[in-house]
Amino acid sequence: MKLKILIIGTLCIVFTAITCHTFAQVKKTSTTKKAAASVAKTTAIPAFATVQEIEDGKGLIAKSDCLACHNTEKKLVGPAYIAVAEKYPQNQNTVNTLSQKIISGGSGVWGAVPMAPHPTITLADANKMIKYILTLKNTPGSLK
Repeated sequence: MKLKILIIGTLCIVFTAITCHTFAQVKKTSTTKKAAASVAKTTAIPAFATVQEIEDGKGLIAKSDCLACHNTEKKLVGPAYIAVAEKYPQNQNTVNTLSQKIISGGSGVWGAVPMAPHPTITLADANKMIKYILTLKNTPGSLK
């Protein structure tokens, strides 16, 4: 009789341990999937741009004279890139409009100081630069 109680007690303990372990694994997997989905939302690339275009745009800005008047996070002579990204929607219309402003210059939108024209920058390169800038919207550290 004591042996029977001992065996049943041992089986109950083993069953409980296995059940708890399985539940913990399911919960861990669920939490991991939710975290991965959250990261994917944060670093999602907008439909109007490819990863390569964004990286190219970032490189083109670094090689140009843009950083003499603009900064990613704070206003210099011109607006911060993040301010531009917050002001304009992420779509191809915006890319086309702002690319023309890079090439032709512009004034009045961000204050009295006009932006000098950059006629040597091609439309394709200006598009990449703008696509990079627009991706700075709501992307804390992901594409900067």
